[in-house]
Amino acid sequence: MQIVISDSKTGKAYKLEGKDAEANALFIGKRIGDVVDADIIGLGGYVLEITGGTDMQGTPMRKDVAGSARKRILITNPPGYNPKEQGKRRRKSVRGNEISTEISQVNVVVKEYGRKSPADIFAPPAAEAAEGA
Repeated sequence: MQIVISDSKTGKAYKLEGKDAEANALFIGKRIGDVVDADIIGLGGYVLEITGGTDMQGTPMRKDVAGSARKRILITNPPGYNPKEQGKRRRKSVRGNEISTEISQVNVVVKEYGRKSPADIFAPPAAEAAEGA
């Protein structure tokens, strides 16, 4: 499961490949809007809020659809549909707001920061080696 962590202070996003056991323990059963402690995935002191995600086929999750199943609903706004004209509606497939094993990407935003900044935590190893030389 991929975890996309957005840092609202800098406007940057960081991708973390969560191991199945860690990601399952942290995210399975949670809903959009829930707040989770990120110690399990190696982000000590960080608190993250779940903002959305997609399943393995790219179907987006919606906060206003209950459950974890894929449903076809009539929608007029994002996520899942961006109408070109005012008032357009369309029936589209979306996922519910609960995270299940079928979700492949979870989007989160940082609510509380830990000791190290996200830029330091997610710095590529080559950049760390160049700084030390």
